[in-house]
Amino acid sequence: MAKVNEAAAMEIDDPNANISDQINPKFSINVLQLLKSAQMQHGLRHGDYTRYRRYCTARLRRLYKSLKFTHGRGKYTRKAISESTVTEVRFLHVVLYMAERAWSHAMEKRQLPDGPNARQRIYLIGRLRKAVKWADLFSHLCSVKGDSRTSLEAEAYASYMKGNLLFEQDRNWDTALRNFKSARSVYEELGKYGDVENQVLCRERVEELEPSIRYCLHKIGGSNLQASELLQIGEMEGPASDLFKSKLEAVMAEARSQQAASLTEFHWLGNRFPITNAKTRVAILKAQELEKDLHGPSADSVSAEKRLVTFDKVFAAYHEARSCIRSDLASAGSAENVKDDLNGLDKAVSAVLGQRTIERNQLLVSIAKSKLTRRRDDKNEKVTKPEELVRLYDLLLQNTADLSDLVSSGRDRKPEEVTFAEECELKSLAFRAERCFYLARSYSLAGKRSEAYALYCRACSLAENALQKFQAHTKTDQVMIKELKTLYDECRSYSCIEHATGIIEEVKAPENLSKKISTISLTGADKKVEKYLLEKLDLYEPAISESNVKAVPRIEPFPPAFQSIPRNPIVLDLAYNAIDFPSIENRMKKDKKGFISRLWG
Repeated sequence: MAKVNEAAAMEIDDPNANISDQINPKFSINVLQLLKSAQMQHGLRHGDYTRYRRYCTARLRRLYKSLKFTHGRGKYTRKAISESTVTEVRFLHVVLYMAERAWSHAMEKRQLPDGPNARQRIYLIGRLRKAVKWADLFSHLCSVKGDSRTSLEAEAYASYMKGNLLFEQDRNWDTALRNFKSARSVYEELGKYGDVENQVLCRERVEELEPSIRYCLHKIGGSNLQASELLQIGEMEGPASDLFKSKLEAVMAEARSQQAASLTEFHWLGNRFPITNAKTRVAILKAQELEKDLHGPSADSVSAEKRLVTFDKVFAAYHEARSCIRSDLASAGSAENVKDDLNGLDKAVSAVLGQRTIERNQLLVSIAKSKLTRRRDDKNEKVTKPEELVRLYDLLLQNTADLSDLVSSGRDRKPEEVTFAEECELKSLAFRAERCFYLARSYSLAGKRSEAYALYCRACSLAENALQKFQAHTKTDQVMIKELKTLYDECRSYSCIEHATGIIEEVKAPENLSKKISTISLTGADKKVEKYLLEKLDLYEPAISESNVKAVPRIEPFPPAFQSIPRNPIVLDLAYNAIDFPSIENRMKKDKKGFISRLWG
């Protein structure tokens, strides 16, 4: 597939166009299409730069071998690529993939788990310098050997690599901005011509360059961007924005460490807990910044998938804070005051973590409810079953119980903690009603009308009880009250429907039973029968009246199978051959012979 795309991306101009082209043919390479295809097929779709670097190495090895441009046998002797060397388009590919290999190696070092250390960063910048060197050579060769479009794309590629190098070095932001803008202008112009695929690729590259340009403007001072706006810019996807994301994460971590100096206390339910560890401050500050995206004014416009990703980041930040607190507790020694403060801080962070867990599970419930009544579309999207909602509400009940136990664990509780524990109890009542409702729906889909009707009635009483307590509570949650009213109405309507359906099925039961009994036979087309009726006489399993039974019941296989039966014993007389019987010839009757028989006898 890669070879086909490369062949499609390479075109040589017509040699018969003019005399100069016959002497020096102009090569044509669709650089962006070639690179995008190679990157998406060999690892960068998932951000795997190691795999892409290995592909570039293997691609270079194949190009060297096919061009017979090897660097000696045994002893390495480097061969330089110059204008006179480029006799076909594959020499330009060699230079391009050398730049790509150096760039992917640098990006691989950038994506280390803990980030590159000082020594690795020096190596990273060295590889970026190597990528800039090969990109400049590629641009120069294309300006001489390539057509106008290829030369323009190569120039944009070289400008992009120079901008990446300056971006990583944290200096010469105006020069980096000029290089990024030059690349963007070239791709904007190229996006106006060519086929639809080329226009889409150029538009995507322009969008990927936009965050780096805005960040350079921010560093120069020509743009008053806030930290939240920078984070929104960093949400863009693509290989061109990976370097910007890593740089942005480093800048945000530095900004948090500076802001963390002012975060000396953690407030929770009227309590104030001092924070002495700098790592704990940074982790809590990161979690609080992420929570603004979940509870801010623009939270409703954020998609559910992005909110789930934000929840995961919040959990990671709070878990990091808890691990720092636990390590401080282990090293606190016998200082009781310090231990009390750390235990209180750990309790507060755990409680906030429990609250966010409940909010995340409620978001999962809302997503599952939206898919509950949806039919399967062309994309074969999975439809939610009531059992999945029952499982989610089980998790919510467990979360509220754990949170209530955590808040109620202290001796001297403040009024805020008592009120919070009461709110947890109210939420658990609402979750129990919802769980009972969807459990009834699962029984209804299974055809068990009596169980479903009883569960709907139980859910209706639970919803009514929870609604009364919510309305009597001082801090009324209007959203929860509205949901409980809707649930109460649905429970009443579904219970009536279930009652009516059960009566209809009971009235039609004799008729249906007679129809199903008439289908019972000894033989039938259905050969896959688990057990016949005669084999289940000791079990009470109705095979006819159940609506969820698909197979037609069979009494006994016919014709019956062969069975082994006993036969008469075989008597072997073993003593007969060993007995010597006496001679009885003297007792035998002798035949009387005539005259003629005597003559011939």
